[in-house]
Amino acid sequence: MSAQLFDGVQAVLFDLDGTLIDSAPDLGWAADQMRIRRGLPSLPAERYRSHAGSGARGMLKVAFDIDVQHEHYEALKEEFFLSYESCLVRATRPFEEVDALLEQLNSRDVRWGIVTNKSQRFTVPLSRAMDVFRHASTLVSGDTTPHAKPHPAPLLEAARQLNLMPSQCLYVGDDERDIVAGRAAGMRTVAACYGYLGADAVVSSWLADAEVSSPLGLLKLLDLP
Repeated sequence: MSAQLFDGVQAVLFDLDGTLIDSAPDLGWAADQMRIRRGLPSLPAERYRSHAGSGARGMLKVAFDIDVQHEHYEALKEEFFLSYESCLVRATRPFEEVDALLEQLNSRDVRWGIVTNKSQRFTVPLSRAMDVFRHASTLVSGDTTPHAKPHPAPLLEAARQLNLMPSQCLYVGDDERDIVAGRAAGMRTVAACYGYLGADAVVSSWLADAEVSSPLGLLKLLDLP
């Protein structure tokens, strides 16, 4: 992949869960505590991991085999949110190489930010608790705009906050909806193949401009040694 494809990029926007931070241990733990409170056996953490990108929907599917059509889904979702709030940074950490990547971007005065479907209810306390947020130039949550990804509105809002054209931004994410949103916003896109992805993901079908197998792979794409 030629670095020329990314000429003119002035800011890098990232998805959060599965791209910058590994929150699967805490998402799974929060759901598993709901099982334990009901006298059900604990499930292995790996059962939850591949569904972490789907948030509450994915965690409740693993824990109770229910979907959004279930009559008790909304009540269980709120219970899950309360459970997750109690353990936001119990075991959540940046992925390996993320700190080094962001340090490199900062040292080269490349602005970066976060665009996530996670609501402000969680991103605000996370941003206060984790150093990974410290130098972010923008943070757009799932409820910052009326629409969440795959709608382009959150990405367009991030570009607006940065006072940049969407074409001057690059969006990096580990889910197809990230690439769909980035393309719809007129941004160049990179698929983070080290993220959650999901067992059935066919990353090539997402039509991202590039793929990286590790966070530092982004530096090569941007021609930043």
